[in-house]
Amino acid sequence: MSALLSVADAHVAYGKVEAVRSVSLDVAGNEIVTIIGANGAGKTTLLNAVMGILPLKGRVSFAGEDLACCEIEDRVALGLSLVPEHRELFSTMNVEDNLELGAFRITRAKAARAFERVYALFPRLKERRRQLAGTLSGGEQQMLAMGRALMGTPKLLMLDEPSLGLAPIIVADIFRTIGELRSAGVSVLLVEQNAQAALKVADRAYVMELGEFVLAGAASEIASNQQVAASYLGFQHEGQGAV
Repeated sequence: MSALLSVADAHVAYGKVEAVRSVSLDVAGNEIVTIIGANGAGKTTLLNAVMGILPLKGRVSFAGEDLACCEIEDRVALGLSLVPEHRELFSTMNVEDNLELGAFRITRAKAARAFERVYALFPRLKERRRQLAGTLSGGEQQMLAMGRALMGTPKLLMLDEPSLGLAPIIVADIFRTIGELRSAGVSVLLVEQNAQAALKVADRAYVMELGEFVLAGAASEIASNQQVAASYLGFQHEGQGAV
C-alpha cells in the first residue's frame, strides 16, 4: 500500500529545544492512523510541522510531492488539511459563512457539493447554519471546525484532539464521523488523548513519548499491549501488575 503522507526522520525544535526527534510515519489512502501519548509528548508539534506552521528538518512528502518548499496554502491545495486543537473559528460569523471560508480554493459547483456532504455528515450544522459560531456548544464547534476543513475536499484530514472537553455522547458522534470519513475516501491522521476511542477507530497507531515514537503497529495490537493499557487506557490486563 503506497503512502499518501510520508514523514521521514523528522526533527522539530523550539529554539535549542528539540520537541520532535527522528520521527518517521506514513498514512495510506483510506486509512486512519492515530498518535497517542501524554501531554507534551510532541504530538501537536508534529502535526503543525507537517502542515508547514513550524519548520521541520527531515523529509515530508504528500501525494507524491516533496513538501520542503511548499507553503501552507500549497499543502491545502494538494489535499492536506489540519483541524487545530483550539478550532480557530470566526465566532462572530455564522455557521454557513465559516464553512464557506473552507471552500475558497474550489469552484462554486464543487462548493455546493461540499456543503451537501458536510451537512450530511453533520446534520446539526445544517440546522444551525444561520447561528453565530461563537454561540454553538463545544461539540457543535468541533463539528464546524471539521466541516470547514472538509469543505476544501482534502485527501488527508489531520485532527488535533477532536474530543477535548466534550461530553461522552458527543465524543461518540465525533468518532463515528471519523470512521465515516474513511469510508468516504478521506484518510485521517488523529492526535487524541482519548486513547481508547482513538485505537478503536484507527487502523494503525504510533505511541509518542518525549518527542519520539516508542511503539508502532496495528491499532488492535497497540490496544492489547500491556504497557500501553497501563499507561494510556486507564486499566491493566487481568493478572498483570503495573508496568
